[in-house]
Amino acid sequence: MENYTYNSLTLQLEGLRITKTNKYPIFIFLLFIYVFIIIANVGLVVLIWTEKSLHQPMYLLFCSLSINDVMGNSLLVPRVLVDIHLPPSERLIHYYECVMQAFTAHMFGTNAHTVLMIMAFDRYVAICNPLRYSTIMTDKMVMKLTVSAWGVAFVLVGILLGLTIRLNRCETFIMNPYCDNPSLFKLSCENVFINNVYGLTFTVVLLTSSIGSIILTYWKITAACLTSKSKSLNSKALKTCSTHLCLYLIMLASGLILIALHRFPEYAEYRKISAILFNVVPGSLNPVIYGLQSKEIHKCLSSIFQPRKFKPSL
Repeated sequence: MENYTYNSLTLQLEGLRITKTNKYPIFIFLLFIYVFIIIANVGLVVLIWTEKSLHQPMYLLFCSLSINDVMGNSLLVPRVLVDIHLPPSERLIHYYECVMQAFTAHMFGTNAHTVLMIMAFDRYVAICNPLRYSTIMTDKMVMKLTVSAWGVAFVLVGILLGLTIRLNRCETFIMNPYCDNPSLFKLSCENVFINNVYGLTFTVVLLTSSIGSIILTYWKITAACLTSKSKSLNSKALKTCSTHLCLYLIMLASGLILIALHRFPEYAEYRKISAILFNVVPGSLNPVIYGLQSKEIHKCLSSIFQPRKFKPSL
């Protein structure tokens, strides 16, 4: 082992293996999706915060999801766009920037689960306890749920990366389009048993609590709808819960595909593509699905973009 590679602060990203013919189509495609993600999510957050009619727990909690989408894609996609135009030998990244990328990538994935879990709780209270909804889902409760969702993710990911940065590194090549925790601890020449155990425990606990809470919540919502004869309640449950469930399934499918492909080294290129899609697909579909399903957002957007009629002066 040569000295200059030991704990080197300069790392090399493998990035995507693309040819000259498909370089520009891929760049334009990713750039278009990234711009759409930023405009759609930031636009929804601004709309929700400026329109008093949207100051409801459901929309305020959705702001966390939009902020998470913007954060996750802003630190990853621009770097991928730049690397597309660089030869593999020049795709260099500083170690601390790599750690920040990895932290952001895992915060993005973990936040997606925790935020959708508290959104499921909001839907449960709204449908199963409609008379107590305003007293339970107060502004203080919304703030507590939001801080808890982000705080839990921060602690779990902080421990995950903390176990990795303690390791000495004897390699500098990252076989991924961006940095994540597995890519970082694979650079180490030390025993990574603790990292593997914590990473597996982290994944199992997160997925079990996430899937378990969603199943339990929707089981109770379904039971409430079946025992209720109110058509308005059932219609409300179908509309709001279908939106939330659709967002959750998109996020879950994207994550599970990425986790599965990590176990098959022969599908490295598919894994790299799925790693990028894990960020851009939920980030681009979340505002579209939520915006299309919400009558309140429709009304606010139509009032903004619909041309006002002026009465002619006599």
